[in-house]
Amino acid sequence: MVADLPRRLVAEALGTAILVATVVGSGIMAAKLTSDVALALLGNTLPTGAILVVLITILGPMSGAHFNPAVTLVFGLRRDISVNAAALYILAQIVGGIVGTLVAHGMFELPLIQISTHARTGSGQWFAEAVAAFGLVFTILAGLRFRSDAIPWLVGLYITAAYWFTASTSFANPAVAIARAFSNTFAGIRPVDLPAFIIAEILGAVVALLLAGWLLAEPKPAPVANPKLKAAE
Repeated sequence: MVADLPRRLVAEALGTAILVATVVGSGIMAAKLTSDVALALLGNTLPTGAILVVLITILGPMSGAHFNPAVTLVFGLRRDISVNAAALYILAQIVGGIVGTLVAHGMFELPLIQISTHARTGSGQWFAEAVAAFGLVFTILAGLRFRSDAIPWLVGLYITAAYWFTASTSFANPAVAIARAFSNTFAGIRPVDLPAFIIAEILGAVVALLLAGWLLAEPKPAPVANPKLKAAE
């Protein structure tokens, strides 16, 4: 199914909104249910990985299910999406993400508009975000090359793992990072920490694109000997 641009934009906004509502909402629920940070993180991780499988499966055929400006940037650089469409995708993702935060707050009867005070900074976290975004984009590109049907599961499982092996708990998504700055909850991030996170995510995504372009390239066919030349010899 190839949807027209308005429907693709709605799919991107809706998918990002549901993704952020899941991230923020599960974080709020986890913090309510336990004071154990490890259990709370687990309660935040599993719903996020699960919802990604669902969202990519149902919305991927419409918009490609980017839900992430870094992913859209990569597909723009690959010329799989036009510059104008990519800019609109990114806008839809950011707006959708912020709406998702408001939805999560509303469900838990919290003030809708908040500004996070949760500090997430330091070279380790910045490097972790670059690693997280690199791994996410490389997973998507390798999936497209070898197992496009498995991409929902590949992405969901990658993010589930990356929550635990990265120091930053793997935002790997500028739109999600921006949306989480509007939530002073377990999942939040201070606005002042956003620029470094976003830069790291974009750098990681671009490095993944460059490596994938070389590593995953179609092998060149071996040259076929010309039988006439062989006969002449």
